[in-house]
Amino acid sequence: MRFWPFRGRPVPPSADSSAFAIAELAPQLSGVLAVEQVRTEGHALAFGGRLLLSPEAAITSLQPRFRSFGYTPFLQASDGLTWVRALPFVEVEAPSRPRLNIILFVLTVLSTVVSGSGAFFDFNPFTEPLKLANGFPFAFTLLGILGTHEFGHYFTARHYGASVSLPYFIPAPPPFLFGTLGAIIRMRSPARDRNSLFDIAAAGPLAGLLVAVPALWIGLGWSKVGPVPPGGAVVFGDSLAMRFMTWLAFGPLPPGHDVFVHPVALAGWVGLFVTALNLIPVGQLDGGRIAYALFGARHRQVSLAAFLALLVLGAVTGSGNWFVWAFLLFFVMGFQHQPPLDDLSPLSPARYAVGIGCLILLFLLIPPVPIAIQ
Repeated sequence: MRFWPFRGRPVPPSADSSAFAIAELAPQLSGVLAVEQVRTEGHALAFGGRLLLSPEAAITSLQPRFRSFGYTPFLQASDGLTWVRALPFVEVEAPSRPRLNIILFVLTVLSTVVSGSGAFFDFNPFTEPLKLANGFPFAFTLLGILGTHEFGHYFTARHYGASVSLPYFIPAPPPFLFGTLGAIIRMRSPARDRNSLFDIAAAGPLAGLLVAVPALWIGLGWSKVGPVPPGGAVVFGDSLAMRFMTWLAFGPLPPGHDVFVHPVALAGWVGLFVTALNLIPVGQLDGGRIAYALFGARHRQVSLAAFLALLVLGAVTGSGNWFVWAFLLFFVMGFQHQPPLDDLSPLSPARYAVGIGCLILLFLLIPPVPIAIQ
């Protein structure tokens, strides 16, 4: 889930334009903030002082006032003052393009069916097209998990009045193993406060698990235990959760035996893995948003710790996947996160407990070696 990007590079304000904007916005703070200091911070205009209303009431009052001048207000605290930081055009009304969403979804259905059927590896789909139907169980289960995850974000964001796009599914044809790189939605406006930021972020992984866990359990019921054949094979690593569910389904495995998973179980495994990746507390990942809601400005230290943990995990397990993922997170997402409009109101205790639970889920769901060739 990503924030909608700005169109072009904003022009740095001149001293004259900043003074003019301050003169316009300062009267809008009447009855909300007793202004003691005014300064510019890059593209932001910052007004520091004493808040006269509750943070929630202040944002409700300031949003329409600032919007008429092309600004969005952010409430934060620093230097012993409450600050209203006005940023230009943060709430972006981007046009909806459902045609693109539909096209990408259809392409993702095709690519996951091809992947799930083993086409181009086990048979030629052009000469034996009926065998593509073997990919339906994997494809529809996986798309159900990913779709539930993204629509969990979507409907929660809409509940809070946030501007959000429909899901964009990302097809990945062979040789990509699973036929998709997942799905994203784009947040076009900031969250209102930490509670709504948390709810929007956590809704996706938790909703996805409601489908992934039953799918995995049903798929394990259709899976078989057998001796490991000689020669190379693709092995999907066990997380603690996966190992526990496998033990519940089959008990201790005999030496030299392994579980040969049904396509539905494989889709469930992918669902758990995708959820684990999303819960890593870095940047714009769901885990990064949850970390911001939990820890505020300290989320940068949490993100750095997560980045270093991925490097250590890669070094200990010898899995190069974690090095690739760590550097993708570092260079593509970074450790920054846009704050909510109201960064003063604390996260509710119940949400704090659920947030800690989400971080624990990460440890339960992440496989030390996700995929290996043996």
